[in-house]
Formats: sequence, C-alpha cells, structure tokens
Amino acid sequence: MSTTNRTHRGATYPSRAHETNRIDSSHGTKDMLNSRTIPHLLKTVGHTPVVAMRNLTEPGEGKLVVKLESANPGGSLKDRAAWNIIRRAEHEGQLRPGATIIESSSGNFGIALAMIGASRNYRVIAIVDPKITPTNRALFEAFGARVIVVHEKDDSGSYHKTRIALANELHRKIPNSFRPDQCFNLLNGEAHFRCTARELHAQMGDQLSAVVCTVSTGGQLGGISRYFKRHAPRVKIVGVDVRGSTVFGGSPHAYLTPGVGLSWTPDNLRDLAAVDEVYKIDDEDAFVGCRTLVRREGLLAGVSTGGALTVALRLAMRARRGEHIAFLAADRGERYLTTAFDDQWMTERALSLDTSIAGLRGRAGRLSPLSTRPALECANFDLSLAEKLGSPSATVQQRLAG
Repeated sequence: MSTTNRTHRGATYPSRAHETNRIDSSHGTKDMLNSRTIPHLLKTVGHTPVVAMRNLTEPGEGKLVVKLESANPGGSLKDRAAWNIIRRAEHEGQLRPGATIIESSSGNFGIALAMIGASRNYRVIAIVDPKITPTNRALFEAFGARVIVVHEKDDSGSYHKTRIALANELHRKIPNSFRPDQCFNLLNGEAHFRCTARELHAQMGDQLSAVVCTVSTGGQLGGISRYFKRHAPRVKIVGVDVRGSTVFGGSPHAYLTPGVGLSWTPDNLRDLAAVDEVYKIDDEDAFVGCRTLVRREGLLAGVSTGGALTVALRLAMRARRGEHIAFLAADRGERYLTTAFDDQWMTERALSLDTSIAGLRGRAGRLSPLSTRPALECANFDLSLAEKLGSPSATVQQRLAG
C-alpha cells in the first residue's frame, strides 16, 4: 500500500492512501498496535458509540439511548464540523500551510479548531466573550490558541454578532488567514448529514423513533433533520432551544445555558420543514438534567446534553415499549465542574440541586412543544446578516447557492 508523500506550496503532508480508523478485532493487541495504528489524531473523529440509559424510564415506556459525541478526540460534537470544514478548505486550497484560522467561538467549536490547529500546524485565533469559562479558556491556551475577548454586546444583548464582525475584520487584515465561519458555513450541517446522522441510523436501524438535538449554529439539528427526512422520514426530529435565545423566535433575554442558542435562525436550519417539533426549555431544565444524568446514569456530560435529555425523557415517557428515543451527549462534563457541577455556583444562581429521578421525570412531564409546525411558526431568518457582518465572500456565495 502506497505511503507516498504529497506536497502543497512547499509543505509536505503524508499521503492519506494508507489511513484507516478501523480496528480488526480478530488481531491481538500487539498486532493492532503494530499494524493497525491510527495514522493521525483526526482520524478518530466520529464513529461514536450509542449507549442505552438504564435508570430514567419505567417499564412500558420508550427506551432512551445516547450517542456519545463526547468521545470525539477534542471532547465534543463540534469536532465533526470543524474537521469537515478544515479538511475541505485544505483540499480546495483555501487553507495553506502556516495559515491562521480565525473563528468566533467561546466553546466547543473553537476548542475543536484549536486541537486541529495544533495537529496540522496552523495558528488559531479564538474570538470569545466575557462569558467564557476559565476551563474553556485554559483549553484554548493548552492547544496554543490565541484568545481575544470582545466586550461589546450586539443589538440582541448577546455577543454573537460583535464577535463575528471582529473575526471577519481580522480575516481581512491578516494575510494567509482562513475563516471557518460556523454560523454561515453550510459545511457545518453537512458534517452531521453525512456522518453523525448516518452513523446513528446504522447503529439503531428500525428501532429508532425520534432524535432530540439542541440548537445553536444549527449544524447538528439541520444536518440530522435533513438526513432522516430523506432516508427515514418516520423518525421524529425534535429541536431544543433555551428561553432567551431566538433561534425559533420570541423575545431575547440573558440565559445561562452554554452551547445552546442564537439571536436568529441560522442558515444551517434553512429547511425547518425537516424538523417536526421544537421546545424551549428553562436554564434549570438543562442544568438539572446534566446533574441528574451523572448521578443516576454515571454519564458526565455538558449542560446542553442535560437540556436534550430532559426533552428526550418527555418523549420516552409518552412512547410505547420498544420505541427508542435518541439524544446526543454533545460534550464532556469536565468542562463544567466549576459551574454546573458546583453546588455553590448553582445555589448562587437559584438553580435547583435536585438530582432525583422523580424530580427530572416531573420536570420532563411538564414540558410541552413550542411548535409542531416550526417551518410555519418559528422562522427567524435574517437573510442579509452574513453580508452585514462582513462574512467571507466564499461562504456568502455558498450560502446563497444553497
């Protein structure tokens, strides 16, 4: 098998012809390590397991299963979109050796880019806001990324638009730079359409009744919903946002839940008709959900996962025996040890410390959908926003072509 190197503008990259991420279980451990070693870190992105939840539902109800996106090498679901965008940019010559990657992200997408930058020898600049946690900032810096904090709020009271505008300005000023532009780049959703959803479908088959996804930049919900509407339309797709975000409309206000929310409907959700139901949850639903998950199932996952769990539990409580409701563990809970999993932090914000199964089931049972017709009732698109914020022309053209 060939291992010939390939070159691009003077830099040498190893050929990918020999790369594989499949481990043949028929080989012993020694053979696996010697002959089936995974050739580079990013080949471990994806192919995450699905695990059944044992303790939260009762006999006669549906079954909860979780896809462990926290098992990705950077610790989150965002590894998929980040690597998909970077890999395509490398292939198309948009991202050249020694380049600087510039992105607006205080969380998982930026951390994923920082990991990729360290692995591929790119500089990474992360545009963040004052809400960034000390843990996330430490992760950025551990990977060698430069962190720039934006203090000016936008017209919705958040920092999303001012962060994006600064990232775009720096991209125009810094030679040999690249903007992944997750909010407007349709390759974000493509990663989940081609990989995440396809994996979940193969893993669950006809047992799958519904998939619950939280929403921020729309890649996860947009890609998964489009896949299942095309390949398994009987599977219900459910979106989850937090109160205060206006992805599905409404009035904006401050919220605590990280990794969820935006002040407009993102382009990766351009086909809202593929989403069957949407929910808006309170901050407490998400925080109590992730704390209950670790105490009652042993799964330490992030706050947005708690929000997805609470909605998924509602569906499972109303499902028939044998039906499976899937949700995604979007990231690792270690990132929230000083916030969601700190009793004092929770108490200072008047958030419940209850981690009982009965408490979570009661919370889930009180939820109701914001809409069962989101395409007609919840669209909050701003079709000129990318241009207003100065997003890269290639991304804008891609968005308009879609």
